[in-house]
Amino acid sequence: MADPETTDTQTVSHDVHTILSSSERDFLIRNDGEQVKIESLKGKKVGLYFSASWCGPCKKFTPVLVEVYNEISSKGDFEVVFVSADEDDEAFKGYFSKMPWLAIPFSDSETRDSLDELFKVRGIPYLVILDENGKVLTDSGTEIIREYGVEGYPFTEEKIKEMKEEEERAKREQSLKSILVTRSRDYVVSSDGNKIPVSELEGKTVGLYFSLHSYKACAEFTPQLINVYEKLKEKGENFEIVLISLDDNEESFKESLGNVPWLALPFKDKSCEKLARYFELSTLPTLVIIGPDGKTLNSNVSEAVEEHGVEAFPFTPQKFAELTEIEKAKEAAQTLESVLVSGDRDFVIGKDGSKIPVSDLVGKTILLYFSAHWCPPCRAFLPKLTEAYHKIKAKNEPFEVIFISSDRDQASFDDFFSGMPWLALPFGDPRKASLSRKFKVYGIPMLVALGPTGRTVTKEARDMISVHGADAYPFTEEHLKNIEAKYEETAKGWPEKVKHALHEHELVRTRCPIYTCDGCDEEGHIWSFNCEECDFCLHPKCALEEDEETKGDDAKEEKPTKEGWICDGDVCHKA
Repeated sequence: MADPETTDTQTVSHDVHTILSSSERDFLIRNDGEQVKIESLKGKKVGLYFSASWCGPCKKFTPVLVEVYNEISSKGDFEVVFVSADEDDEAFKGYFSKMPWLAIPFSDSETRDSLDELFKVRGIPYLVILDENGKVLTDSGTEIIREYGVEGYPFTEEKIKEMKEEEERAKREQSLKSILVTRSRDYVVSSDGNKIPVSELEGKTVGLYFSLHSYKACAEFTPQLINVYEKLKEKGENFEIVLISLDDNEESFKESLGNVPWLALPFKDKSCEKLARYFELSTLPTLVIIGPDGKTLNSNVSEAVEEHGVEAFPFTPQKFAELTEIEKAKEAAQTLESVLVSGDRDFVIGKDGSKIPVSDLVGKTILLYFSAHWCPPCRAFLPKLTEAYHKIKAKNEPFEVIFISSDRDQASFDDFFSGMPWLALPFGDPRKASLSRKFKVYGIPMLVALGPTGRTVTKEARDMISVHGADAYPFTEEHLKNIEAKYEETAKGWPEKVKHALHEHELVRTRCPIYTCDGCDEEGHIWSFNCEECDFCLHPKCALEEDEETKGDDAKEEKPTKEGWICDGDVCHKA
């Protein structure tokens, strides 16, 4: 969490009564309409909670704050005041009804606006915490509550520093207990509700499985992980998995745990989000591996499990180095059949649905086109690929494209494929999943080029087609270098900078893969004359034609510049 910048608001003490009251009001309200004198906040820490019912992040954060508030408020020295950004009284009342603290009346928009201005509120949820004297303890209350919860109380700079130092120490001295055990819980749970002491997991390799039941990627990965888990158990490996569920719904959690053979942290355990932050969770599914000594072996082996299954165990650096060498050997020996043939699935289909044996494509350069009808970038890219395809085929090159669909139904597949002149895997073909894993297809459209031997040439063929069109063929690194050399040769003799009547600033010669010329409104590639400040681009042709025409006139008008002055064409300024 970044330290907040120091502002005047933070260094001065605010009179809480003054900033929360108005000429007509010296009270705050509870959600049942009860009026509470502002004077009652004297000697308390006060959290000013800027929030609104229409704000998704606010609605997610409010229950977290409620839980923390309910634990702290019993101490009698902390209160929260809701400062609403709702658009009408009904929305305010509905949202405030879920809050156990006080609020500025919705009718007092002047005070609410002045608080927004005073504390420079630029986004919500926003929680400013004032100490007993009205001085700002922090304006990063939302981050502190999310990260530390009740443990962050009393929210002083010293307390937060202490918490950060504790975290760093915990990472240095990490053990399975320091990760999974809390003050109130020293166990994990099984699907039948039994409590399993964390001490029973010590000395094992433990996978912490961060998952969300409703998330498609997790739903697809879980069966693969079950398969690996059961095989490792059959082999007698000292391995366990603990589910760290991020579900908000208890039924979803129970369903998740009921369908798997491993253990879990209890539903909505406070450690779940804490561990997500501790391991800097950035994607789902994530499988963190903790070694027998309690130290982190790997921050996410989900891809390794997908690609290598049980062969990835025990997930050590040495094992991954070994797998890398195996993978290199596989890539060196890769053929078109090893990529596209699986069991009796040894064919692709043509436009009429006829089966084309993969063996008929051996010796050709193949583009695997991962795409879908529902994807706008895919539809936008298709005409470029089609144009390049026809140009390459017109030269009788040994070349083919195979469409690998991510469409959701047969009708969508048929509709999209009908506009393509090449081959395809049949809709719903099981080879699609293995190809997506093999080539790490995380987004579409994606274009993978396989050379005549069947080995992977590049996974960046989409960019090459977008920039170079048919000239990108055969997509090899050597060919790309030759293209680049030609582009460099083309630009020889061009000026580094030009002036143009269409733009007030000087235009700089720039490499730009794809752009739209602001002069002729046509697409340009590779070279442009560009003003970065204004995002203004011209084709070299558009820029240089005028440059040639005006060069003579400029030369006639140009006069020596007096030393110590800079002339920009209209005004001369002292240097």
